Amino acid sequence: MSSISIIGLGNMARALAGRALAGGNAVEIIGRDPAKAKELAATLGGATVGAAPAGDIVILAAPYAGAAAVVREYGDALRGKVIVDITNPVAPDLQGFVVPDGSSGAQEIAKAAPDDAHVVKAFNTVFSHVLAAGPAEDRPLDVFIAGDDAQAKARVSAFVESLGLRPWDTGELSMARALENVGLLELGLMNHSVKHTNFSLGITLLG
Repeated sequence: MSSISIIGLGNMARALAGRALAGGNAVEIIGRDPAKAKELAATLGGATVGAAPAGDIVILAAPYAGAAAVVREYGDALRGKVIVDITNPVAPDLQGFVVPDGSSGAQEIAKAAPDDAHVVKAFNTVFSHVLAAGPAEDRPLDVFIAGDDAQAKARVSAFVESLGLRPWDTGELSMARALENVGLLELGLMNHSVKHTNFSLGITLLG
């Protein structure tokens, strides 16, 4: 199993930490408010609280607006680590993104990371409560990943499987643009047709 550091104290951090612990992973919670980090760790049971990322896999479960700053802040502590970006850099009007044309949130975060760290996009297409609930009615819950380093993606895939979920490698980190568009698509579905977030998008293998 993996050693996981989760930076963030929101719903996705809670959902990921809960599933990670249930899957036998070691989980460390990191947040700007130490008291809230301790409270979250205590409610989860089995998680620890850290000041700087010590896990082999570091999950950025903070809003995109501050994600690159968080990566720069921890700097050397992230050397050699796998950094999982779960953010969706969606504009406030939900009509586009707040990243430069031709780029993605994951690629912008990678620019802020140490040269020997490996950024992998994952979990941005799964709503937090769906993730917390896990697979339903024998249907797998799919997690799409993208990254430039094959070994880093393999480690993230193994972590995804430990959560009882199904990983799908979509290619290099440039594919994060497509995955973030899927996140935007889900928000469009939520607002215009489905009208709630109790759904997930995934792969159905035919034949």
